[in-house]
Amino acid sequence: MASLTYELTLAGIAVGSAAALTGIGLIVTYRATGVLNLAHGAVAMICAYVLRQLVVVWGWPLPLGALVTLLIVAPGLGLILDRGVFRPLALLGSNPAQTLVASIGVFVLLVGGAALLWGGGARDDAPVLLGDDPWAQLGAVVALACLVTAVTRWTRFGRELRAVVDNRPLAVLSGVDADRVAAAGWAFGSFTAGMTGVLLAPYVRLDPYGMPLLVVEVIAVAVIARMRSLPVAVAAAVAIGVAQAQMTRLHPEGWAGPLVQALGANLFVVALLVAALVLPGVGGKGRDALPPPPRTPRVPTPLWLVIGVLLLLPLGFAGSDLHTAVQVPALAVILLSLVVVAGRGGQIALGQAAYAGLGALLTALLATAGVPTLLALGLAVPMVAVVGLVTAWPAIRRHGLALALATLATGVTVSRFVLTQPYATAGLSLGRPTGFTDDRAFYALELVLLAGCLALVAALRRGHTGRALAALRDHEPGAEAAGVPVPALKLLAFVLGAALAALGGGLLGMGLRAFDPEAYDPVRGLLWFAAVLVLGADSLLTPLAAAALLVTLDAGPQAGAAAAVIGLLATQSGRLPPLTTLLLPSPAKAADGAKPSRERPAPLTGGDAAAADGAASLTGKPAPLSTTRTAGENPGPAEDRAHAHGPPPADGAAPPTGKPAPLSTTSTGGAGGTPSPAGGRTHPHRPAPAPAPAPELRADDLTLTYPGGITALSHVTLTLTPARITALVGPNGAGKSTLFDCLAGTLRPRHHQGLITLDGADITSRSAHARTRLGIARTFQRLAVFPSLSVEENVRLGAEQGRVRADPAAVERSLRLFDLAGPVRHRAAADLPTGTLRRVELARALAGQPHTLLLDEPAAGLDADETAALARILAALAADGLTVLVVEHDPDLVAGIAHTVHTMEGGRILS
Repeated sequence: MASLTYELTLAGIAVGSAAALTGIGLIVTYRATGVLNLAHGAVAMICAYVLRQLVVVWGWPLPLGALVTLLIVAPGLGLILDRGVFRPLALLGSNPAQTLVASIGVFVLLVGGAALLWGGGARDDAPVLLGDDPWAQLGAVVALACLVTAVTRWTRFGRELRAVVDNRPLAVLSGVDADRVAAAGWAFGSFTAGMTGVLLAPYVRLDPYGMPLLVVEVIAVAVIARMRSLPVAVAAAVAIGVAQAQMTRLHPEGWAGPLVQALGANLFVVALLVAALVLPGVGGKGRDALPPPPRTPRVPTPLWLVIGVLLLLPLGFAGSDLHTAVQVPALAVILLSLVVVAGRGGQIALGQAAYAGLGALLTALLATAGVPTLLALGLAVPMVAVVGLVTAWPAIRRHGLALALATLATGVTVSRFVLTQPYATAGLSLGRPTGFTDDRAFYALELVLLAGCLALVAALRRGHTGRALAALRDHEPGAEAAGVPVPALKLLAFVLGAALAALGGGLLGMGLRAFDPEAYDPVRGLLWFAAVLVLGADSLLTPLAAAALLVTLDAGPQAGAAAAVIGLLATQSGRLPPLTTLLLPSPAKAADGAKPSRERPAPLTGGDAAAADGAASLTGKPAPLSTTRTAGENPGPAEDRAHAHGPPPADGAAPPTGKPAPLSTTSTGGAGGTPSPAGGRTHPHRPAPAPAPAPELRADDLTLTYPGGITALSHVTLTLTPARITALVGPNGAGKSTLFDCLAGTLRPRHHQGLITLDGADITSRSAHARTRLGIARTFQRLAVFPSLSVEENVRLGAEQGRVRADPAAVERSLRLFDLAGPVRHRAAADLPTGTLRRVELARALAGQPHTLLLDEPAAGLDADETAALARILAALAADGLTVLVVEHDPDLVAGIAHTVHTMEGGRILS
């Protein structure tokens, strides 16, 4: 028994040593470049193939082949990736999510290239580099870890590396050659990948698909180490490797036997899933999300007609051509699920192949049990949707890179523990529905289902839900601040994506007339994700074009051609536009069905018609009226003169003719009749009704300490007086923005760290979107607009998600208040200057009719005239009963509008 334990321990150390090498390489690459290199396993596979080619095929001596592979080929691959893929992305300012997509492209490219060069079969004659002594392997790994630690701590290069990690722009300004540091990081990371490949090759099958995914699984050790600590990575790798080896001794009876065997063979997968879902993730909220796709017009009807004709052409095929074409609509439905999750929802979803496989598996299980095949598919889809709900619930709390790892781990786990296990797949058969057994009839059925799915996703892209999803994708914190229920919306995207993937997977299995686990392999899921991103994640053309391209290339004589082509394109995705945009007219010609104006957006003049009552009375002088009109208006001369010389109606409603209306019908004299700082007075034409008292927002004894012991807020108490403007001033780092974020719900300290109350009710644990719907709106120091939406859609989103969501005139009032009601309303926010975008953000915040408005440096990006106009509008809003908190560095603006000014320093309110 002791001998068996020792032998299993040695086997675990051998596997753990290779995993530790992977962890070391990933950590060094991440710390030097900021890239989470999912292609690490593909580089390992290429190096293993190169060593085998040199030694086994060409007959080189093993030491010479190893030196060439590890000291020339592996670092050379890293330098090629640095210069050809990742350095250009860094120069373009790409975020971590874009570099992650590029690394997926490299992964797919290398897998496809290996399949083209060496074929897809497994090799079992890989040379053994360090012999059978696992202690020698572990010693080499520990020595390498010590060397890396010594270099990073006690050498000049190490100091430069730490400087680049801490602040790359500042390091460059200090004279550090960041490109040289990044190149060294890539070369070393590829060297460790090569070591991993040549060490693992003799013990696992060497093929283009198996080894890369195996190395991806051991990313768990780097995640456990938080992409920082080499000792933790080595210890975790060895511990998991030994535990996995020892589990092979367990042979329980009954149903638990196959499950334990699967667990013993895939413990690194379980570790990756747990680490991705439980431990603090890499990346950060809002900083590593997929960038919003370029705004594209609707697909022209003639183009849809052409596509429809092309999809109908295979009905005239016969034999193998028709059998191949049958796969296209099924795969298009699977890829459509990625359009929902990644394109519309902006989430990095790498596990869709698992849901497709579950759809096929459950369809086969139900059909084998006697359920009619078409009904079995109909039942499998909602069942997989439930699985999508269960698996997405813990994952949606993650963002960017952490979400990518969580979804990848979920997909690999489903594949390893369900799709490839005999206890789940033994004895299955999957045919076609009665009446559709013929290829031509089944293809027609697929086209009908595909058309229905396209119509469903097209409907999802429009209206209330479509705008909310676009906001989530463009700027998640901004969407929360606008009132979008982000967790529920993410769940909707993931659940709908799982259902579509299940439908497509079931159809794909029926088309093949069998359940084939390899058709839903996680590597194939990465290929699908890369294809969708390359062609255009938010286009309904993408799943059709990508499915046709992938099926056509895979049906060719060269295995791996699809992966090679898609991978090559994905490596350049940061520099190339989505390919489907080449088929569409320029968005400058059409946006949302309206021709955008070419004129320069009107500045914020302060004379907007919607604020005429408030601004004029508060400043004691008349305010000029805006002449902007909504698209389609054609007023006559008399109406023009009224716009130019006379006041608008003061009834608080937006007239059908499009004439301006005031923001509200409440008194403009301030709460309790107290004049505003600008010397306001009540409206001269009507009695001032008593405004409804606004609820009081208050922070009590608020304390917030960040990890590491940095105290951002210390026992802060602040009351925002209703219908008054309160200003927070102080130096940078004083805690103003932190306090602001706590009040808005972006940061939520625990109850014992203080309370935030609204009208006496505790809202400390309420989310940002819940507070928006309670009437607390906010803007951001860094603009939070949604570039893929038009100006009007941005503002409409605020009206749909705010405190009052049943006022059809709210959008028009907000647009007019900030001089956005003219042709600029139809322009995409991505095309506008900063000053106009600041107005868009303010208009969106007010469209939901909040009672409390939190403004974080609202004058940033505005010129002097616009700032003065903003001051008049804010004074009018406060006089109308709105509670306003302003964090601002402009002393003139603060002095001109604030009733109360608080000074902060060191996380405390001093006055």
